[in-house]
Parts: sequence; structure tokens; C-alpha cells
Amino acid sequence: MISLTDSQKIGMGLTGFGVFFLFFGMVLFFDKALLAIGNILFVAGLAFVIGLERTFKFFFQRHKFKATSFFLGGVVVVLIGWPIIGVVLEIYGFFLLFRGFFPVAIGFIRRVPVLGSILNLPGISGVSITFICCV
Repeated sequence: MISLTDSQKIGMGLTGFGVFFLFFGMVLFFDKALLAIGNILFVAGLAFVIGLERTFKFFFQRHKFKATSFFLGGVVVVLIGWPIIGVVLEIYGFFLLFRGFFPVAIGFIRRVPVLGSILNLPGISGVSITFICCV
């Protein structure tokens, strides 16, 4: 079992609430306030989980400049008050930032009993393999 420090536990909670508020904000027709709260909680939670220094190193690497610009630009656009445009920018930046993690996550999900059998279905398997190769 992985042991977490208190700040990492707080970070997991903040990140979880951030994802919840982002999802709930999208379900409620891109509510500006919920999306803004979700963005702030998600980024703060990420900083708590991996540490402030590693968060800055992750976001501000030279080869991730475009992805960071889109993601943080989307956060700013949501905070300004244009939620749909901001969320589109954030999603694009999120996929660019975490594209190296997606093959690892899909490989892990393939080993989970119920989810693995779903990912190995003929149509879904082809899509997930294409997603891994193209990312």
C-alpha cells in the first residue's frame, strides 16, 4: 500500500473536488462559477500532490510550452467569463500535457478485470490501440 503524506492527502481531495466541480460545471451548461472553482481546486490539488517545485517543472518545460499555454490560457479564459471557449482550450492543453501518461493508464486499465475485458472488445480495442499509437 502506498503511504501518502498529509499534504498529498489534501491534494488528492482538492484534485477530486476540482474534477467534480469541472464535471458538474459542464453538466450544468458550462456554469462559469463552478468551472472557475474546479480549475482553481484542480491546479491547487496537483501542486499539493506532487509538490510546488515539481508542478512548476512539469508545466514549464520547454517542450511543453504549447500545452501549458493552452491549459493555463483556458483557465484564464474561464475565469474571465467565456466558459465554453476556455474549456475547449483546457481540454486541448490537458491532452497535450498528459499525452505521455495515457498509454500507461490504458495499459493499467487493461489489467483491471472488468474494465480490461471491455477494452479488449473488437471495436474498443482498435480505438484504444490507435489512441496509444497516435498519442
